[in-house]
Amino acid sequence: MSEVSDQSIVVTKVSPDSFGADESLHHAHRHDYHFFVLQEKGITVTEIDFERYVIQKPSILYQSPNQVHRALKVEQLEMYLLLIKDEDLHPEYLKLLSTISPAKPLELEAGDLPIIQQAFSLCTAIYEKTADKLYFSLLKDSCNTVVALLLSQYLKRSTPQSKPSRFETVENAFTRLLEAQFTTMKRAGDYAQQLHISVSYLNECVTNVTGFSVSHHIQQRIILEAKRELYHSDKSVKEIAAVLGYADFAYFSRLFTKIAGMSALAFRSRNRD
Repeated sequence: MSEVSDQSIVVTKVSPDSFGADESLHHAHRHDYHFFVLQEKGITVTEIDFERYVIQKPSILYQSPNQVHRALKVEQLEMYLLLIKDEDLHPEYLKLLSTISPAKPLELEAGDLPIIQQAFSLCTAIYEKTADKLYFSLLKDSCNTVVALLLSQYLKRSTPQSKPSRFETVENAFTRLLEAQFTTMKRAGDYAQQLHISVSYLNECVTNVTGFSVSHHIQQRIILEAKRELYHSDKSVKEIAAVLGYADFAYFSRLFTKIAGMSALAFRSRNRD
């Protein structure tokens, strides 16, 4: 996996032996690239952003950049991995990926597995043919085909057949804006202003669709990022507060304790044991 440090695309087939040899994968880590998985066989227990998932059947998984994850257990694993950075993703796919993130592992139907296997197999073959003319163009295009196939699976399961309601449209716009601006925009009014609607209407839409208020989502997103930093980095709590846009360190500490149910230092200590 160290190859990704100097390449913007890596695609590989993983066997039980090769996975077990990389001890770093069993420790919490994160990346600045998009991470796509086709698990063909075996059992994995994985933790993504502090939620545990058990995968025992042919499944796909998408992890967006900066999600903290680790492998807790693997047995007789056979899988394909695709790692690809923003600049090599089709712009339309990049936009669609933001709508499904964070994504959970998705079990494949039997009829969908073969074509995804074939696409991954083609990508791994092209990946090895570095001397070929148009090598990178072929690799990029074939890998974007894999991304499209996996995206289509997620969209097929999540996209409603009917036209989204006005509430759903507003909630989707808020979610995208939150992901882009959560470090700088902390109040519901900031988002309502950007979306050119009233705070009360924004809250009505978001609560109707999700069951939670705008303020709840803002706080949850901030604390999730704080947990990622506490888990992954060696930054002090004060430094993390500053990164997340809080000049008032004491206020941030109280907010973290309120939302997480423990102090930031206690969270770091518990999860690094």
